[in-house]
Amino acid sequence: MVTYRAATAADFDDVNRLVQRSFLSDDGGREWDEERALFEPERAVLAVDDDRVVGHVGTYSRELAVPGGVLPAGFVNAVVVSGTHRRRGVASTMLTRQLGEIRDRGEALAVLWASEGSIYGRYGYGMASRRLSFEIDRREVRIDGSRFDKSRLDGLSLRAGPAADFRADLMPVYERQLPHRPGFASRDSRWWDYRLADQAWHRDGAGPLQAVLCRDGDTVLGYALYRFRSQWSAGGPDGHVSVMETVATTPAAYTALWEFLLNVDLTRTVGLWLGAADEPLQYLVNDLRRLGMRLGDGLWVRLVDVPAALSARRYAVDVDVVLEVTDGLLPGSGGVFRLRGGRDAATCVPVTDAPDLRLDTATLSALYLGGNSLGALATAGRVDELRPGAVAATDPAFSWPRAPHAIEIF
Repeated sequence: MVTYRAATAADFDDVNRLVQRSFLSDDGGREWDEERALFEPERAVLAVDDDRVVGHVGTYSRELAVPGGVLPAGFVNAVVVSGTHRRRGVASTMLTRQLGEIRDRGEALAVLWASEGSIYGRYGYGMASRRLSFEIDRREVRIDGSRFDKSRLDGLSLRAGPAADFRADLMPVYERQLPHRPGFASRDSRWWDYRLADQAWHRDGAGPLQAVLCRDGDTVLGYALYRFRSQWSAGGPDGHVSVMETVATTPAAYTALWEFLLNVDLTRTVGLWLGAADEPLQYLVNDLRRLGMRLGDGLWVRLVDVPAALSARRYAVDVDVVLEVTDGLLPGSGGVFRLRGGRDAATCVPVTDAPDLRLDTATLSALYLGGNSLGALATAGRVDELRPGAVAATDPAFSWPRAPHAIEIF
């Protein structure tokens, strides 16, 4: 018989083995110190059969940048069920219990990366951001001087070396950018340990983790984390640069970093897997097609407290709309709410007024970070317009100047 309980610290090894089997991973003798430090046993839901862990859903306590603010959220991770216990409702039980616990803690939303995109919509999650991947033929791509005045790089300097050596420089740059980019997640010391961990299994055949800083005098304006793989073909050097993340506080710093990454000696290709949907690089180069771009899903969001979530974010233009939100999974999460807000403040409260728009939690969650269009979702049949003109009037409010960007897997 399967029972459910919170984890303890002593469960980490059993949970870890289940996760590795479920994700078809071979630990290769790797160390787990960084992962163990992140484990929050009191927030993990375990499925147990005869004292054997057969299912796990974990939650990390972090903050998420949303349009106009940063708020606590439940970061869902390692949703796994043993192959011996599939199709018994184990995942549904764990995920539903977890959502209730996230709401009970006062967190307005949950967020996750989906291993399979077909799973989480049934639990009220909506795809809230996209990632743009790049596989760049750097011999054909350069920063186009007609699109960016390279004289703006004068006075900037670069410094490169092992990423761990620059930890103190990286952290404040990231913190400055966190509130301005929906989708960024807070990083305490444990999360920086995890991000900069450089065990061999992290490298996927590439070299140690490197960082390059862009400075204006003593001020660090941006950084990039990357690895390079040395390889040769019959035609000569054929190395590859894997860019992990690029964070810059000015356009000039961003451009200087990419000028460096596109010109690493003995390399021919540059890859970036977690680029933003509005990644500025695509507007700077001479040949867009040579960037080898591919669009994929990013963060999935699930609102668990609609009034709190909608009150916490800001809106691109003033909005006053009554929303009917349907939620068949989490009791008490649906209802009719009046949203009023703008760039500086917002309120969302239950009302008895006639609704202007009707949508389910997954659709509202997909809108939340500003990465999707209300009009497009309405055209897909996912929003019912109950007052003529309500979609057109409300759509601009949920947009945001920068697309949401999830810069890391958690």
